[in-house]
Amino acid sequence: QTQLHEAGGGLMQAGGSLTLSCAASGRTFTNNVMAWFRQGHGKEREFVAGINWIGDVTDYADSVKGRFRISRDYAKNTVYLQMNSLSPEDTAVYYCAARNNYFVRYDDEDYEYWGQGTQVTVSS
Repeated sequence: QTQLHEAGGGLMQAGGSLTLSCAASGRTFTNNVMAWFRQGHGKEREFVAGINWIGDVTDYADSVKGRFRISRDYAKNTVYLQMNSLSPEDTAVYYCAARNNYFVRYDDEDYEYWGQGTQVTVSS
């Protein structure tokens, strides 16, 4: 059974840093796009960051550009999201997703695999 497992969420003060990880099990995602989405309370799920299957192209939402960094470790079948300069607006449940394709997409309907989500709360 293919699963994605997020970890690393928690409570952080504004201005702090946090790194999320997403470990895949059941299969490798070497040839898949990996991405992070988030959903704040009462909001729709939104794209945060994505990385292509080679790992040489990344894309970010404007709201996190310059503060967040996505990376992947093929040997560990894991993708990371390093988050810096956190603000209360970053408070959300963060989801890891994988797509059976080579290119990053912003629509969550384009992703076939999802993790259960991890809560990130940033206090002011």
